[in-house]
Amino acid sequence: MSFGIFDLFWIFLIISSVQPLIQRRITEAKRLSAIQSFERSRGSRAILLIHRQESISLLGIPVSRFITIEDSEQVLRAIRLTPPEVPIDLILHTPGGLVLATEQIARALLRHRAKVTVFVPHYAMSGGTMLALAADEIIMDENAVLGPVDPQLGNLPAASLIWVTQEKPISDLEDETLIMADVARKAVRQVQRFVRTLLQDDMPRQKIPPEKIEKIVEALTTGVVTHDYPIPAEEALELGLPVVTGLPMQIYELMELYPQPQMGRPSVQYVPMPYRRRPELPEGVKDRR
Repeated sequence: MSFGIFDLFWIFLIISSVQPLIQRRITEAKRLSAIQSFERSRGSRAILLIHRQESISLLGIPVSRFITIEDSEQVLRAIRLTPPEVPIDLILHTPGGLVLATEQIARALLRHRAKVTVFVPHYAMSGGTMLALAADEIIMDENAVLGPVDPQLGNLPAASLIWVTQEKPISDLEDETLIMADVARKAVRQVQRFVRTLLQDDMPRQKIPPEKIEKIVEALTTGVVTHDYPIPAEEALELGLPVVTGLPMQIYELMELYPQPQMGRPSVQYVPMPYRRRPELPEGVKDRR
């Protein structure tokens, strides 16, 4: 039985088409195994909300991901399937997303009777920070960051729109600017009310001292810093948030199973193993160098 060049071409095409699917199934199996191992070690329900830049399989077009309504549907279902007495561990890696979806997830976490712990291996900004505020404990990598939750109207910070109306006479402002400033005031009040609700949570115990709540609300919602300002663990702890550092190694292993798609040459490379110290040269050799 002989193969022609076209037969080899079709075999190559079939293998190239099937290989990504097989690789995806293998990775998915590894993820499920790692999640189940983590749940057994913690005695909890683990929920992962990980948003990386992904690419459309054939075209290779990068697509940025964020918290969506589809995410909230899936997370709410996972919470609903979790018995009230079982703790929830939420692993967060996200730049934020839709306010509606974020608030739905945060309220569901708040209503869960058992302890809710949020793990932040790298960053949980904006809506991600909102979800962290719903937790009873926030465990961060020592280099991970949270972020402000001040509302944004399109590409404009609500706090800046309010500031403009305070700095300029009304007669110098357009109607659209005044309308946006009015919406901005409402948005700030709504976010502050919701954040205050999250921080006042006392189930299963009071997580934030009452005297620190308004300080946290002021720092996170009023636009005193830019929306992309990184809040490290030390600053979050100083504000009064229930933050500790020191992630379980299993979290890092899970993150390795959600790799960033490579587009061409990788921008970061390293040998993934601890390095031993290089042996010292003899004194005579050192002198001749």
